[in-house]
Formats: sequence, C-alpha cells, structure tokens
Amino acid sequence: MKSKLGQNFLIDKKVAEREVQHANVNRDDVVLEIGPGRGILTKLLAEKAGKVLAVEIDEKLIQLLKKFLPKNVELIHGDVLKVDFETLPRFNKVVSNLPFQISSPVTFKLLNYGFDLAVLVYQKEFADRLVAKPGDKNYSRLSVHVYYKADCKVLEVIPKTCFEPEPKVDSCMVKLIPRKNPPFHVWDEDLFLDVTRKLFIHRRKKIRTSLIKLFDIDIEDGILYMDRRVEELSPEEIGELSNVLYRKTKNIDMS
Repeated sequence: MKSKLGQNFLIDKKVAEREVQHANVNRDDVVLEIGPGRGILTKLLAEKAGKVLAVEIDEKLIQLLKKFLPKNVELIHGDVLKVDFETLPRFNKVVSNLPFQISSPVTFKLLNYGFDLAVLVYQKEFADRLVAKPGDKNYSRLSVHVYYKADCKVLEVIPKTCFEPEPKVDSCMVKLIPRKNPPFHVWDEDLFLDVTRKLFIHRRKKIRTSLIKLFDIDIEDGILYMDRRVEELSPEEIGELSNVLYRKTKNIDMS
C-alpha cells in the first residue's frame, strides 16, 4: 500500500521498538502518535501505554488500523495541524514517525503544548537543523526556537532502507524534553520569537540593517554585535536583542 499523501512507512520493527524504549512508555502514559501509517509503532505503543491517541489523515489507513489495533488505541481521523490538542484526552508523551512534509509546523505546534517528552523521527537534514549551533550552516529560526523551548538530542541515524517507499535521505530519531524554565529571560516571548523569525528571513543582512528595515529602530547603546549576522548570534544574544527592542518600543528606561 502506498500513501497518496507522500508518507514513508517505517518497516523496521527494531527501530520502532527502540523508539518505545527511549520514550520509556508505561501504563501510566497517554501517548500521542502522529501519522500511525500501517501501525508498526502504534501496536508496540499499545502494548506498553495506558492509552494511545493516533491521529491519521488517510481514511483508508484508519480503516486498515481498525482491523487489528487493540481497544486502548483511539484512532482520530484528521489533519494534525488542524486538530485542537486541547480537545483530546490529555497526553503526556509523543512518539511518532512524523510525516516529513509537516515536520516544521507540527514541531512548533507541539512545543506550545505541555508534555513530558517526545521521541520523534525526522529526516536527517531537519534533525540537523533542530540541534544546530550558531555558525553552523543548518542554524535557523527552528534551532533557536527549539533551544528556547526544549532540550533536544539526536539519538540515532536511521537508514533510509528502514522505510517504504524508500526516501532519498536518511532519518534521525530525536528526543525532545520541554524545559520547565527557559534557559534565558526575555521580557516578551512573542516578540522574541517574532524577532527571531524576521531576522532569519534576512539572515544575510547585518543586524543593524535588519533592525532599521524591519522595526525602524537603530540601536546604538553598546550592543556589540550590530555588525554581525543573525546566523552568528547565540539564542541568548537574540533574546538580549529582543529585550532591547522591547524596552525601546515601550520607552522603558532600565538605567
């Protein structure tokens, strides 16, 4: 069976077993799975978890899964990007082989929801962006956002031969643990994330040029990295910059 939606199905059971082990799934857990596909991971999760919420957009796959999955699996037919997580039973873990085409938006969506940990499979290029450091070619808005929201670790590289149809690139298994407290302080989180997004859109421009263009503000109060580019700034420095912008726009004197 091939998915009309371009999904690559995991066919290596040992990979799925390691996902469940890394997530330390037990009977106290309610686990969200996004894109169960043919159910290789879903079945293993159901054996360990108290409940599994499996969100699948393909109606044909839903009908297939209904034939063999146990009763502690709740199949939800829908687009996960449109599903309101608050309307689902409360889940504390996420274990999924994510449909690659929605990796970015679904990651941002998950990071805005409270859960204990996630073990997720992404294409390797995307996983590299998740953990990239300043100066790396893969360093991006995603890298900054994830660092601010969670502790992120690449657990292993998964060969492309573990999927069907076989994708063009290898994948990675990634563990995300949301932070209880951010690693640095920002005055306005929405502003920080907006500044990050906008600066990376203009990543080849120097910070001062971008600030004038994007915010009509020229900062000349001792910030040392105005002549650098955003891809050279640490998340902490971008946070500091957003705080300066916040004070400027609110006319707050911090002296």
